[in-house]
Amino acid sequence: MDSLTAVFDAISRVVWGPFVLIPLLLGTGLYLTFRLGGLQFFKLIPALRLGILKRKDQGSEGDISQFQALTTALAATVGTGNIVGVATAIGIGGPGALFWMWMTGLLGMVTKYAEGFLAVRYRRTDAAGEKSGGPQYYLEHGIKNGFGKALALMFAIFAVLACFGIGNMTQGNSIASNVEASWSVPAWVTGLVLSVLTLVVLVGGIKSIGRVTAGLVPIMIVFYVAGGLYILLANIQAVPAAFGQIFSEAFTGTSAVGGFAGSAIIIVIQMGVARGLFSNESGLGSAPIAAAAAQTNHPVRQGLVSMTQTFIDTIIVVSFTGLTIITTGTWNQVDPETGEQISAALMTGEAFSHGLPGEWGHWVVTLGIVLFAFSTLLGWSYYGDRNVERLFGRRAVLPFRVVFSLVVYVGCTSELEVVWSFSDVMNGLMALPNLVGILVLSGLIARETRHYLKHDPQLLADKDQIEAFMKDQPGWDEWKAGDIIGSSHRGTAVSGRPGEAGNQPD
Repeated sequence: MDSLTAVFDAISRVVWGPFVLIPLLLGTGLYLTFRLGGLQFFKLIPALRLGILKRKDQGSEGDISQFQALTTALAATVGTGNIVGVATAIGIGGPGALFWMWMTGLLGMVTKYAEGFLAVRYRRTDAAGEKSGGPQYYLEHGIKNGFGKALALMFAIFAVLACFGIGNMTQGNSIASNVEASWSVPAWVTGLVLSVLTLVVLVGGIKSIGRVTAGLVPIMIVFYVAGGLYILLANIQAVPAAFGQIFSEAFTGTSAVGGFAGSAIIIVIQMGVARGLFSNESGLGSAPIAAAAAQTNHPVRQGLVSMTQTFIDTIIVVSFTGLTIITTGTWNQVDPETGEQISAALMTGEAFSHGLPGEWGHWVVTLGIVLFAFSTLLGWSYYGDRNVERLFGRRAVLPFRVVFSLVVYVGCTSELEVVWSFSDVMNGLMALPNLVGILVLSGLIARETRHYLKHDPQLLADKDQIEAFMKDQPGWDEWKAGDIIGSSHRGTAVSGRPGEAGNQPD
């Protein structure tokens, strides 16, 4: 087992190293920011209003509201990465890693927009009448020839494998270990309860998942952020110095790592970008699978709603975790028993325990991990569900849901070091074909985005108004009818339509 872990760790260092995913993630975000005119900055307020206040487009096609699609994606992303992942980045890379997590988030917002846009643009209706979309479809049907099909197949395979790791066993293990430590509940009991609850929710499909996440996600985010806000207000005198450390050490990297400054900077950037993606999943290709099910009148509208997910996850939740760890000083706290830095798994808990009165800090972090991890499990179950449907057809969906629920028990009752390493690799391999495909389809994204926002810059148009200014646009009639992809798994892009245009320079 140790040798297998070492193999995955070696692969992960290459995939997440300075020559593969880091430049591809940041480069894609910068390129899309330029092509879309800084859309993530100028359209954030209208997007938040549409997704959180209005919540759905009346009379539109889809399985769940835009708000439920947003909370399902948030359920999958606001998880242990926001607690343990942030602590890992800061513990290894120092406070400067939080700066690079912010950069990943700001650039990731426009990448998340592109993913959400494409997911709705190329979604299809499966045999059960449910919407299916995501990289497993838009890569194949947006990019002509075998290259797009190969990218789509790669993504679907890696997504199914990843859902059992980062979206299942690791989350169950986090819940079971924290519940056992806090309330002395045996792991097998937690595993049994969690497996049953998961199966009950999954049997209802995306509508059931959407209802649960719409109720759970807002509560858990407000609950966690309120605890972090109390700590920051109690330590308000330390906040300016914390920001100073974050910005200065982002470019020096001398704090937590030490040694040669040049190599330390690489580690700071690597940890910030890797943990940033782990937290918000921008570019990973997972969140657009939920976006494809949204009731929306136009792909641009859901793309903008999807974009707000990264803002909420990274700019809000991650910031509270990171600033709490830094202002309380727990990021470089030493374990008195070992004489070494405390583990990332304990770091956030220590920060909240120091910052909140009595046992409140312990309870906030424990309940936060339980809620975050369970919601992540539900979100990733849907991602696996849609990719299983893509690979094997509708008949494989129910068996997948049963197996996924049973594997939760395995995660709760097992040691998972190798699973964490495996998950890092699968997440990276999911992102690679997705990011390449987004770059290929960037011309289509830019053209259709500009056309829509020219007529509806504040996202206030209703269905009839959208129909009026979209009339005669290439691919519009086919998108409304759901015919761009059709009912087969192995179709090709409609001749002269968006799949063809996506490969032409803008």
